[in-house]
Amino acid sequence: MMPLLNIANIVEATEAEGPGLRFVVWVQGCLKRCQGCCNPELLKIKPTHIFSSKEIIEQLCAAKKKYPSLEGITFLGGEPFLQAKGLADIAKYAHEIDLSVMVFTGYLLEDLTESQFFGSQNLLKYTDLLIDGEFDYTQQETIRNWVGSKNQNFHYLTPRYSEEIEVRRLTVTNEWRISSDGYIVSNGLPSKIAN
Repeated sequence: MMPLLNIANIVEATEAEGPGLRFVVWVQGCLKRCQGCCNPELLKIKPTHIFSSKEIIEQLCAAKKKYPSLEGITFLGGEPFLQAKGLADIAKYAHEIDLSVMVFTGYLLEDLTESQFFGSQNLLKYTDLLIDGEFDYTQQETIRNWVGSKNQNFHYLTPRYSEEIEVRRLTVTNEWRISSDGYIVSNGLPSKIAN
């Protein structure tokens, strides 16, 4: 049986959450409380949308067919390593269909041990790009892509990407969608506006 995952949101194709067109999974729940967190609604550990990793893999397959230029998958949240075991299954499958895997975590790479986060070593095994470190509102980042503060680190765990992506000029930095419940929701920016 594949692990169950507590998911806040999935966007099947975006250019605002990493290099290229990406399938993005926001997990629900985080133990950290970084002041100024851009996703405070994702901190609480509460059931939101429960999926098996198999169900998310099926969504990823459908997105890959719909968007042939899909480059990769991004996990963020919340804290992905609290659900590392299930996310590792998805990351493994992403590699099997030649998609890159990018993961954001508030923990440092050296803290991502199997004893602390069950499944962490498998998730790291299938991660191409890890961005680690707590968000620090006193160190706002204005040069590097996708990170909020200067203390956060890019770890290139495979040769798939290089440091060049950190400062590459982006054509898309945020996207806006109108949700079925009447909200304008952005990704790439920490905001939500009622209509």
